[in-house]
Amino acid sequence: MIMEWHNGEYTISTERGRLDFAVIHRYISDESYWGKGRPIAVVRRAIENSLPFGVYHGTELVGFARVVTDYATFAWLADVFILEGHRGRGLSKWLMETIISHPELQGFRRWVLATKDAHGLYRRFGFQDLHRPERWMERPDPKMSESPDYWEPR
Repeated sequence: MIMEWHNGEYTISTERGRLDFAVIHRYISDESYWGKGRPIAVVRRAIENSLPFGVYHGTELVGFARVVTDYATFAWLADVFILEGHRGRGLSKWLMETIISHPELQGFRRWVLATKDAHGLYRRFGFQDLHRPERWMERPDPKMSESPDYWEPR
């Protein structure tokens, strides 16, 4: 179900066809700390398998986030950003309010996310340090690393 929210000159939409993949890819691949070098095909596949939220000023995409979910028990918030020229206007808070209150994203046992520098923002929306980190594990792909060629198999 496509949904839209309005706030002054800005709109948030879950319409996939409206997304500007070039802008999203450029930000994630070139400017973010978490997705340096991520190929556009990987960005597209990630979005295709998530619930996307585009933030627009008119028709221009100025922010983005996606939620990876089973729509029943679990949600992972990822790839959240607002472009530099539109920061300081409360857009990240509005984006988070919109995501957290989305009717298809209710009643989950757990939401998770990873951040290096936005803990304060996410704490405002109920995120906290892992309750039992000793229960969480990860499986990094041994063929991948944090090197500049991160997205290229070895």
